[in-house]
Amino acid sequence: MTTKRQPWHAVATNLVDVAMGRQSADLVIQNGRWVNVHSGEIIPNTDVAVKDGRIAYVGPDASHTIGENTKLIAGNGRYLIPGLCDAHMHVESGMVTVTEFARAVIPHGTTSMFIDPHEIANVLGLPGVKLMHDEAQTLPVNVYVQMPSCVPSAPGLETPGASIGPAEVAEAMQWPGIIGLGEMMNFPGVFMSDAKMHAEMAETMKAGKVIGGHYASLDLGLPFHGYVAGGPADDHEGTRVEDAIARVRQGMKAMLRLGSAWYDVASQVKAITEQGLDSRNFILCTDDSHSGTLVNDGHMNRVVRHAIAQGLKPITAIQMATLNTAQHFGVEKDIGSITPGRYADIVISSDLVSLPIEVVIANGEILAENGRLATDLPPYSYPDFAKNTIKLGKELTAESFNIHAPAGKKRAKVRTIGVVENQAPTRAEERVLPVADGLVQLDTRLDVAQIALVERHQATGGVVNGFVTGFGFDARCGIATTVAHDSHHMIVVGTSKSNMALAANRLGEVGGGVVVFKDDAEIALVELPIAGLMSNERAEVVADKAARMVAAMAECGCTLNNAYMQLSLLALVVIPDLRISDLGLVDVNKFEVVDLFV
Repeated sequence: MTTKRQPWHAVATNLVDVAMGRQSADLVIQNGRWVNVHSGEIIPNTDVAVKDGRIAYVGPDASHTIGENTKLIAGNGRYLIPGLCDAHMHVESGMVTVTEFARAVIPHGTTSMFIDPHEIANVLGLPGVKLMHDEAQTLPVNVYVQMPSCVPSAPGLETPGASIGPAEVAEAMQWPGIIGLGEMMNFPGVFMSDAKMHAEMAETMKAGKVIGGHYASLDLGLPFHGYVAGGPADDHEGTRVEDAIARVRQGMKAMLRLGSAWYDVASQVKAITEQGLDSRNFILCTDDSHSGTLVNDGHMNRVVRHAIAQGLKPITAIQMATLNTAQHFGVEKDIGSITPGRYADIVISSDLVSLPIEVVIANGEILAENGRLATDLPPYSYPDFAKNTIKLGKELTAESFNIHAPAGKKRAKVRTIGVVENQAPTRAEERVLPVADGLVQLDTRLDVAQIALVERHQATGGVVNGFVTGFGFDARCGIATTVAHDSHHMIVVGTSKSNMALAANRLGEVGGGVVVFKDDAEIALVELPIAGLMSNERAEVVADKAARMVAAMAECGCTLNNAYMQLSLLALVVIPDLRISDLGLVDVNKFEVVDLFV
């Protein structure tokens, strides 16, 4: 049986010969319930015959395809489901390499991923994207790569470690694994007709590929209409039912996400369940899943189960995680359904609602059974230039985090970033804080912590300080992370400037990651030496370290669900309302840097 995926035209004659009984199949699944995502039916007593990694025959009796070397799998009346697809995701959010991400999600039934590596692009540029693209090509599942579009995500509001423009996009469109352009986060650049953004989209259109969307605004007026007219074909940033409706009405695909910290399916799926919109224009995705979610809770199987729990028919939810995705990206001749010619990417499950993943077949080979990987994926080695990327320029001290008040003030009114649990947007808030010896002081009774962004690409030694609410810290603590979307400088939060300095310097020592200090002692560390974003360890090892990190944040008083995921987005200057960058506080609604003091 082949391990390399073959194009349909290369094996079509063999598929015909198996279907006609002139050749033996490599693999036959007997007596399953065929979940047919094209017709919306569940068809009992179905056999599936596989040859050369692709499906040759689907019907009531495949005995004519069975030879002495044919491997048989007993369906036993279980459901035969197309391999699940994640339509939009960032591998780096799992803190692991593409290989380790695949190792973690294959047992959950994911056989196709559409990844946007714009995290590594912000650190290493086009060479970083090529690293992940090339790694993806080595895997036994489908990993389609979207070329990052917005590096930096908001020019003039942040400084990335690298940049990408139309020339890089044009080059990447020729690579074999590139499926389209990654999420177009600079939505003002689209509706204001920014030349660079439109040139990148033009290169994608010329290549006949899909432009990913990211319209992170509640304004569904002219800016939204202008954005759609520019070319983005999907959007995962909706949080309200009216967002989903508006996108579908304008010809976009509404991507509904359930990640580790983003819970945007329940509100938007009402467009189908209550408003009656056509479900074929809706797609499920995760966007960001950390390793703990992948190892302990699942991946796209988790999203499908959640969508069903919101009132979708099981087959509708499965369509939204298979065929809808494949058709949107133009790869429905390869993936998305159990039909002749398609890759033999098949999940066997005994229940469509609870969705236990009992067998996972990809490219005609059994990759996982009952939650355990049944094949070996050798680790992928990253070159030295992808490591040692944390350049602080100096050792930080408690004084690095001092915030000087306006002269003569005993109290200071400051802008604060308000964290919103389980959502990517923040609130722009204000607090009045005490001043002592000319320095603004924290008031934890108001749930105010300090936040700082430390420049880490050019060794400038730059530190931008501000305030954040919503974490609930009640201990002397400092937490630092080099996963800081999208430019991936270092974010440091805490209630103790000395602990913040300890945390920042520690990440400089280990080459990046996430660390928690409490009462001047390190209580959790996740090392991420690859670009300061990914570990070279196994996913389950990273998951254990990440779980300890989440518990350590709780020991500091934080009660937020997946607080780390929200921490990592506080520098994402393309999602409202208020963020922090290496240039200062950013009002995302106005797309301008604003003063800390009101």
